[in-house]
Amino acid sequence: MYKNLFYIFVGLTMFFGLSSCEDKPKDGRTDTYSSGAAQFASDESFSPILDELVQVFEATYPKADLTPIYTNEIDGVNLLLNDSIYLAIAARNFTQKEFDNLKERGFQPKAIPLAYDGLALICNNQNTDSCISVKDVKRILSGEVKNWNEINPGSKRGEIWVCFDNKQSSTVHYCVDSILGGKPINSPNIFAAKTSKEVIEYVEKTPNAIGVIGSNWLNDKRDTTNTTFKKNITVMSVSKLDEANEMNSWKPYQVWLLNNRYPFVRTIYALLNDPRRGLPWGFAHFIEQPTGQLIILKSGLLPVRGEIMIRDVNVNSE
Repeated sequence: MYKNLFYIFVGLTMFFGLSSCEDKPKDGRTDTYSSGAAQFASDESFSPILDELVQVFEATYPKADLTPIYTNEIDGVNLLLNDSIYLAIAARNFTQKEFDNLKERGFQPKAIPLAYDGLALICNNQNTDSCISVKDVKRILSGEVKNWNEINPGSKRGEIWVCFDNKQSSTVHYCVDSILGGKPINSPNIFAAKTSKEVIEYVEKTPNAIGVIGSNWLNDKRDTTNTTFKKNITVMSVSKLDEANEMNSWKPYQVWLLNNRYPFVRTIYALLNDPRRGLPWGFAHFIEQPTGQLIILKSGLLPVRGEIMIRDVNVNSE
């Protein structure tokens, strides 16, 4: 009898031992849709809105621990393609080559549009040349124009210095692909800092500079209507017409992104490669759901989903 009990005990021990080994994921991941720990990558230009989204997500799901890796767009997407992470936030979709490569390796890549962002041009508060045309932006980025008086005759601002957030950022990628038609940025007066914050600081102290950053960096948190920008710099108005003036130029407000008057608009995507549909997948879908889209709306960006109404308001000054 004791011998039989011994064999039963040994058998149960082996059974549960094998079961626990089978249940443990081969990749070592234990995260779920709303719990566990995970990292994701993003272009640094989206850090203000993503910090807020992470904070709300973790408050909603207390067992979740998300860590953003803020880097440039190229390195962020490469981390995803190399299986180092399972989610990257970028201002572009997968290329066909990237998509096909992941599919051939047995993955199921997915791109989820999250928001629309205006690529903002900023200048020093002392600069009165704050209206600019798309044509002149192209001329500056291509190196054809290097001085303010070549854009606005009579200007005494001297040379135009253009500062980007990072030489491999989504802003540079957008300018090359969408503004210059694939041609490289080519001017000795154009350089890159390391972060969007550094771009703003440079423009603050440089009267003849133009900064190029994502518009979500510019909202003044004191303004709940998202109709003003930070007071320490001036956001330039951009015109699709060759001659820019105050009547035909627009700033990257949500309403001008929505009705297509502002010319420099880009789509922000969640690029997913999460076969387990764990925490990275859960966070990406949280952003595209009503709570996440409302946070995006309040941040000054334009959400992809949701009903947005535009109303004309007459202001009586009497």
